Amino acid sequence: MPATSSILSLSTCWNSHRHTEGRALAQEAHELGFEWIEVSHGTKISLLPGLLEAVAAGEIQVSSLHNFCPPPVEVTMDAPDAYEFTSDKTWERERAISLTKKTLAMATRFGTDRVVIHLGSARIRSFTDKLEAMALAGQLYSRDYSDLKLKFVAQRQTASALAMDRVRAALDQLLPVCEAEGVRLGIETRSHYEQIPSQHEMLLLLEEYKDCPWVGSWHDFGHVQRQANLALLDHETYLSQISAHLIGCHVHDVAWPMKDHRAPLSTGGVALEKLMPLVPAGVPLIWELSPGNRREAVVEALNRWREKFPA
Repeated sequence: MPATSSILSLSTCWNSHRHTEGRALAQEAHELGFEWIEVSHGTKISLLPGLLEAVAAGEIQVSSLHNFCPPPVEVTMDAPDAYEFTSDKTWERERAISLTKKTLAMATRFGTDRVVIHLGSARIRSFTDKLEAMALAGQLYSRDYSDLKLKFVAQRQTASALAMDRVRAALDQLLPVCEAEGVRLGIETRSHYEQIPSQHEMLLLLEEYKDCPWVGSWHDFGHVQRQANLALLDHETYLSQISAHLIGCHVHDVAWPMKDHRAPLSTGGVALEKLMPLVPAGVPLIWELSPGNRREAVVEALNRWREKFPA
């Protein structure tokens, strides 16, 4: 992959549902102005042969795969968290590891050395949705909000150790496969506070695996902004702490406080002009957009992007 920060990639999560043939999916991305795509977790198995043909023909390049790809055949919906490395159920953890190994092998077939992974979640009750509802109702700095957030943080810290032990156990099984396939794992920043890793956990993992070439960070701008909007972290600080370890980014905007996966530079919810200079050159930027973004809006956003962030 060329060493430039201007490589833009479009996640297939935006248009895969509209296609029955993978080559047509790739063609649509190329027509929009993207030379790269990320094959996302919701991409149907039936689309993969056509996508592989498009890659082989030089019609598109693949920046990355998002776990799980191919998706589990027994799950009929797009569910990247259907199986978690942190589950209390041994069989579920084993299934998550098995599916991830298949994703690593598929990445090699697509000619990419990057796989984005979700690590799981702490085994606690989630209050993220409640906090978001309170923030939306104007209660962000109320006493009730502060009390609930502090309770959530305390429970989250208590549950961290067990979840992290399970994450390490999963990585121990995956890293030999990463080395055999020549594929790196990008640990994605998450949108919900109960999800792994938290900011502290990400830094801990990056330190523990600093000498491992197969583990890096994957910054999701929209996800981190959602937590920043709940006063759980500072976006600029977090990105600056992990930027040296970045192997990729998901780029999308947020309509305050939690409606993410909007076209970049469309809502102003993410301060991209301030944050993008923190991303090292050569790190691919994957536009991870919800299917609800209109084609015209994506084209407009892409034109604005190239004006603000020229190659």
